[in-house]
Amino acid sequence: MKKIILLVGILVSLAAVHVVMAQTGVIVYEQKINMHRNIPAEREGMKAMIPEFRTIKQQLFFNNAESLYKTVIEDEEEQFSAGGGGMRMSFRMPQTEMYMNNSGKIVSKQEFMGKNYLIEDSVQVSPWKFGDQVKTIAGYECRMAYFTRTDTIPAMVITAGPNATEQKRTPQVRTTEITAWYTDKIRPFLGPERYNTLPGAVLAIDMNNGERVIVAKTVELRELKKNELKEPTSGTKTTQAEFRKLMEEQMKQMGSRGMTIRN
Repeated sequence: MKKIILLVGILVSLAAVHVVMAQTGVIVYEQKINMHRNIPAEREGMKAMIPEFRTIKQQLFFNNAESLYKTVIEDEEEQFSAGGGGMRMSFRMPQTEMYMNNSGKIVSKQEFMGKNYLIEDSVQVSPWKFGDQVKTIAGYECRMAYFTRTDTIPAMVITAGPNATEQKRTPQVRTTEITAWYTDKIRPFLGPERYNTLPGAVLAIDMNNGERVIVAKTVELRELKKNELKEPTSGTKTTQAEFRKLMEEQMKQMGSRGMTIRN
């Protein structure tokens, strides 16, 4: 009798896993960035030139084997007043897409300086730790996971104006505290950006206590439409290291033309 009960339990568990794995749909996220958080004290005046927060809408399309995370471009340019004198500044949201499949392959489509790049990479599992807190997000009960990421910001030559003396900034170490909230009611290894290595779908990410926050606003389980989820193919193929080097070189060139560079 015990063997029969055990077998039934195993079958029920397998059926539940199959239901979760068979889900398809789209999660709509809102990303909120605190643009004032990292402005240094000596540049306090910049806070009057840019809004404190910037909000971005993103979508995650998924089936049992693939996912595609992409930015929703609602306006070509976001404009805002920058101090007095009627001066206005604008941001143009770049086109970004991140495709991942169950084999661990990642293909990111990034727009940089008016050109599209395809960055091929593989999934890297983050050193998650698990907490016992629970919260509800988009109607799903979520559990907490967290880890600390340390990045080294490379040295860079910068100038503060067209006639200024060049200054070389030494490499800096930046620490980011990352907290995730995930649900096991949606298939595992799913989430925004590269936060997709937890045993469930990540519905929220908080970096450095509000510096950058990504939160799911809606979860719609449905059949995907044609072309909603497909691997990006248009762009110049490169690696993550090569793309990072390209950005650093471009930022150095911008610095040599008298622009201040901060990572």
